[in-house]
Amino acid sequence: MLYYLFTYLEKNYSIPGAGVFQYITFRMAMAVITSLIVTTVYGRRLIDYLRFKQVGETVRNLGLEGQMQKAGTPTMGGIIIILGIVIPTLLFAKLGNVYVILMLVTTLWLGTIGFIDDYIKVFKKNKEGLAGKFKIIGQVGLAVIIGLTMYTNKNILISQEVKPPIVLDAPVEFHMKNGKPVYTQKVQSTKTTIPFYKNNEYDYSKVLTVFGKSFEKYGLIVFMFFVIVIITFISNGANITDGIDGLATGTSAIIGVTLAVLAYVSSNTIIADYLNIMYIPDSEEMVVFAGAFVGACVGFLWYNSYPAQVFMGDTGSLAIGGIIAVFAIMIRKELLLPILCGVFVVENISVIMQVSWFKFTKKRYGEGRRIFLMAPLHHHYQKKGFHESKIVTRFWIIGILLAIVTIITLKLR
Repeated sequence: MLYYLFTYLEKNYSIPGAGVFQYITFRMAMAVITSLIVTTVYGRRLIDYLRFKQVGETVRNLGLEGQMQKAGTPTMGGIIIILGIVIPTLLFAKLGNVYVILMLVTTLWLGTIGFIDDYIKVFKKNKEGLAGKFKIIGQVGLAVIIGLTMYTNKNILISQEVKPPIVLDAPVEFHMKNGKPVYTQKVQSTKTTIPFYKNNEYDYSKVLTVFGKSFEKYGLIVFMFFVIVIITFISNGANITDGIDGLATGTSAIIGVTLAVLAYVSSNTIIADYLNIMYIPDSEEMVVFAGAFVGACVGFLWYNSYPAQVFMGDTGSLAIGGIIAVFAIMIRKELLLPILCGVFVVENISVIMQVSWFKFTKKRYGEGRRIFLMAPLHHHYQKKGFHESKIVTRFWIIGILLAIVTIITLKLR
C-alpha cells in the first residue's frame, strides 16, 4: 500500500525521497524492520494475552530432560509470525503482483489449517488435534491452487533463449552475450532448475517423453505431482522439526535469507544472465515477502529461543513450511529444497524410518524395534544427553552450511 501511495506522491507532487520506494532493496529492508517491530513489540502483548487466556501447551511425558517444565507455555504463537509476514507485505509489496498474491494466500491458508489444529488441541482438549487426513487435504488443495495458477496464469513467465527461425508467439528481446547475439522470449513454462547440472533447466513435461513425444502435452500432470509432494513434504517437515525451542524458527530464518538471495538473482536480468540461470520477470516482489518472512522468524525467535516463552504451534510451523515450499516452486528452485531444507528433510525421514521399521519388525518378529532412541532426530540426541540448546545451535550451523551449498549450486555445475 505504501508503494502505491509514495509512487502517487512522487508522480503528482514531486515529494523528495518518495522515489526510494521504487527500489526493491529499500522495500525489503523496510519489510524486515517492520516485521521485527511487529513480532517483538506487539508479539509480547499477544504472548501476555495467550497466557491470560490460558492457551498453554499440553505436554506428554516422553522422558526428555526439562520437558515437563514447558507445560503451560503459551502456544499458537504462530499468529505472531503470520502477522509479522502479512503486515509488512501489505505495506511494502506491490499487491497486484501475482507472486505476492499467491504467497499471501499460502500464508493465510496454511496458517488457518494450523490454527484449527491448535484450537482443537487447546480448547477442545483433544491432544490429536485436527485429523491428519484433513491436514493433507488442505495441503493438497493449496498445492492444486498454486500449480494450476502457475500453469495457466499469463503473468507467470520465464525468459528463455530462442534460436532462429523465431516463431513470434511472444515478443522477442535481443541482447549481446559473450560477444554473440542472443534472442529471448518471455513464455509460460513448466521448466525448473536442476542443481549440479550443466544446462540446469529442465522441463517437467520431458519426463513423459519415455512414452513418446506426444505425451509432452500432459506435462501438467507431472508438474502438479511434484508441487503436491513438495508442499506436503516440506510443510510437514517444518511441523516435525518444531519440537525444541528455536529449532524450526532459526532454521526457517536461514532458509528465508537464502530464498531471498535466489529470488533476487533470478529476478535481475543482468545477474541472471551473468550466472547463466533462469530469469523470472516480475518475481522481484518475492524479495520483499522474503524480507518480511525472515524478520518474522527472527523476531519470533526472540521469544522462542531457549527457554521458550511461547511456542508457534501448528499455526506457525505448517505455515512456514508451506511458505518455503511455495516460494521455492515459484522461483523455479524447488529441486534445491532437498539441499536447502536438509534439516527438515532429515527430520521428516527419521520419523518415516522409525515408524516403518517399527511396524515391519513388529509384524515379522512380534516385537517392534527402533532405529533411533526417539524420533524425530532432535529427540534422539536429547535422549543421548545433549542439551537442547546445543542441538539447536548445531542444527543451525548445518543449516547455514546447506544454505551456502545451495547458493554455490548456481555456478557449481
